[in-house]
Amino acid sequence: MATKLWEKNTQVDAKIEAFTVGHDREIDLFLAKYDVLGSMAHIRMLTSIGLLLPVELKQLLNELKIIYLIAEKGGFVIEEGVEDVHSQVELMLTRKLGDVGKKIHSGRSRNDQILVDLKLFARAELQKTVEKVDALFKMLIDQSQRNKDVLLPGYTHLQVAMPSSFGLWFGAYAEALADDLQLLLSAWKITNRNPLGSAAGYGSSFPINRQLTTDLLGFESMNYNVVYAQMGRGKMERTISIALASVAATLSKLAYDACLYNSQNFGFIKLPDEFTTGSSIMPHKKNPDVFELIRAKCNKLQALPQQITLISNNLPSGYFRDMQIIKEIFVPAFTELIDCLEMTSLIISQINVNTQIIDDQRYNLMFSVEEVNRRVLKGIPFRDAYKQVGIEIEAGNFNPDKTIKHTHEGSIGNLYNDEITSYKNKILSDFNFEKIKNAVTKLIE
Repeated sequence: MATKLWEKNTQVDAKIEAFTVGHDREIDLFLAKYDVLGSMAHIRMLTSIGLLLPVELKQLLNELKIIYLIAEKGGFVIEEGVEDVHSQVELMLTRKLGDVGKKIHSGRSRNDQILVDLKLFARAELQKTVEKVDALFKMLIDQSQRNKDVLLPGYTHLQVAMPSSFGLWFGAYAEALADDLQLLLSAWKITNRNPLGSAAGYGSSFPINRQLTTDLLGFESMNYNVVYAQMGRGKMERTISIALASVAATLSKLAYDACLYNSQNFGFIKLPDEFTTGSSIMPHKKNPDVFELIRAKCNKLQALPQQITLISNNLPSGYFRDMQIIKEIFVPAFTELIDCLEMTSLIISQINVNTQIIDDQRYNLMFSVEEVNRRVLKGIPFRDAYKQVGIEIEAGNFNPDKTIKHTHEGSIGNLYNDEITSYKNKILSDFNFEKIKNAVTKLIE
């Protein structure tokens, strides 16, 4: 059995060890290549302050690059008896390089290792999430433009209210995603700060150069105060989860609309047959199971901030093992949301819109406000015009004029999609993904 990084002469009870390790060995596989990146930066810094020789640095970097490629291809394994990813990487180095492999831990703790691993992982996953949000945004704007003149009922209290359009409906969800990107950007800025060098949360007596590791890993800045760097564990995850939950809320609402509009009682949209599932007993059924699962998964994701808060909200400063449980629910969340984004984009790209909705007389009354407004424009006071149209409706004499002339910003006739897109693009530009890519590429090469 492999020796623990922290083990001295006493061997921990097997049941205690199994309980405390928990799901770390499975979850840490997601963090393997980021642990390697953190070590690459750390040993370059150790060499710069004389704690490693240049020849030792070269040996370690060569082996770490091999481990990085193994992890990137999905071949990294945490062996039986090895506690976590940090232990496995150090074990692999020590097997190959002997005592040189034992030197990489100087000036750091597993506490700041996992902090930097999670930040590098979250940073990469946030980028993937942002890219998927952007792809869905573009699909929604495209559908908004394509169907800008197709009217459909707008609802209040789930009763027919006023005219809307597919231009507005698709565009509304696009703008919602743009606001979600603002939250993702805030989460990104909090994530993109370097905790490495905080060690166990109180710094190190070694003359480490934290600015160097910050630059090598492409962070925007460091978490300056070493105690706060440790306090950021849990806070970062909670902040990111709030942003992920905001995206999830947008997708959930869109999925609900789609399920409603796809039903026979509405018939506003039609999902491609190949995107639906059938019934084991009713041969006519074409169920929107994908949207129903998106709705459920996204509703589950909206609980994530509360879960993280409840685990971490009564802890004082300093490290506690409670944080391990946050990792178990935080790390998989990105994949679940990204899957939902991909599925939504796929269906939205091929959704069929009913262009004849307003021909149905059931929707005649949604034009009542338009008639009131026409009379107001002719000089009739609003309250009088409202009463006139209301009496006609009650008497069954209301004949709607279905011509719509909305011109103000963000209305049926003036969607403002270009402005919404500009708003989104400005947010995207603030992420500065290229800086991260260049730093990581340089570090590996």
